[in-house]
Amino acid sequence: MFEKIDHVGIAVSDLEAAMKLYRDQVGLECSGTEIVEEQKVKVAFFPVGQSKVELLESTDPDGPVGKFIEKKGEGIHHLSFRVSNIDEKIKQLKEQGVALIDEKPRYGAGGARIAFLHPKSTGGVLIELCERDQ
Repeated sequence: MFEKIDHVGIAVSDLEAAMKLYRDQVGLECSGTEIVEEQKVKVAFFPVGQSKVELLESTDPDGPVGKFIEKKGEGIHHLSFRVSNIDEKIKQLKEQGVALIDEKPRYGAGGARIAFLHPKSTGGVLIELCERDQ
């Protein structure tokens, strides 16, 4: 079961400039930054109610976010849904014929276990499953 929207991931070329925009113009407070080596990104989180805006800057042009920006430019990268049991949700979606990028969870920002669904099965939207302890 999907519990809520965990976050909206936004690909940016310059994290510091984007953070300034979201802080100074939009009026959100940053709850922290983190480098996720496995995903080749530096991220900043801005809580909004029970969800977050996640800004993603690539640390490697050949990483997923770097390739996304090269192909499509800056903008919404993915939509993340919170799940309570990511392993069960992956199994269920696979049985339903949903194309998966990740058949096993991997590490994401904030200590989350994550897995991505392929956009060809989700109307062109990159969807992330996100399981957190909290």
